[in-house]
Amino acid sequence: MKPLLIICLLAIFPRIIFAQHSNESQNNLSLHQYEDSLTVLGKKFVNDENDLERKNANYIFIKTLVSALKVPNSFLYPFDSVKSINIINSPDNRFRIISWPIVNLDGSYRFYGTVQINTGGSLQMYPLNDFSPDTKNPEDTLTDNRTWFGAEYYRIIPVYSPKLYYVLLGWKGNNVKSTKKVIEVLSFKDNKPVFGLPVFDGNGKIRKRVVFEYNRNVSMLLKYVPDQNLIVFDHLSPPDPKLKNQHDTYGPDLSYDGYRLKNGRWIYVDNLDMRNVSSSQDDNYVDPKKQAQIDRATVKKN
Repeated sequence: MKPLLIICLLAIFPRIIFAQHSNESQNNLSLHQYEDSLTVLGKKFVNDENDLERKNANYIFIKTLVSALKVPNSFLYPFDSVKSINIINSPDNRFRIISWPIVNLDGSYRFYGTVQINTGGSLQMYPLNDFSPDTKNPEDTLTDNRTWFGAEYYRIIPVYSPKLYYVLLGWKGNNVKSTKKVIEVLSFKDNKPVFGLPVFDGNGKIRKRVVFEYNRNVSMLLKYVPDQNLIVFDHLSPPDPKLKNQHDTYGPDLSYDGYRLKNGRWIYVDNLDMRNVSSSQDDNYVDPKKQAQIDRATVKKN
């Protein structure tokens, strides 16, 4: 009986392996087809002059993206050709965040996105609903995926002490006068995302997230320096003391401040000597400029 059993198993195993490879190939083909559709739709919601057409393209884009993410093992698919969105994986590969902005007719922005969990198979994701206009005190507010303080993220920093959470650096277009950037915190409670955590100490206040606002015509540096456990950023100030608190006039004044990680918290430090701060790939980040052919690889980060 044993030789017969072995012969049967040897006959079955190749079929199983072939079926697995066949399924993987079919999944990749489906994802590639979805990627092609998403690329076209993404160009349309960035480039189309008609506000209604942009929003319709974005609506179809969202439905198409959800269908694509439902394909088994979609977490591993990079969607590299879809330049209209930003996809960033957590360093521990636990999740990834897909995010992007849509420009409104009045020059303001609305953000869209999702947190996709790495399940190793079936889809688990948390769609992100931009609740920014109704978030009156963002630096003091805890939110979830349904009340998200929208942004397009370009860096994820895991913090393992004392409890695991993730710091997110993001760009947040605001309106025709000003731009924003944000230092956000993402953690998980009962396996669901929570945004904001009171871990930023400085200037006489404990913040749950840090929000910067500055003139739309200037650039602001916001980056993470891993070897120093330091988030560094331009110090923003008005061009005239009389314009204090009018943040749409603010810009860098050639000095630098930061938050340094200590015992799981971020402690504010001012007047950093940038000669002692190493460079980083997320030195800069700006609004992706409108162009005939979207090519995010050539977009400077300011």
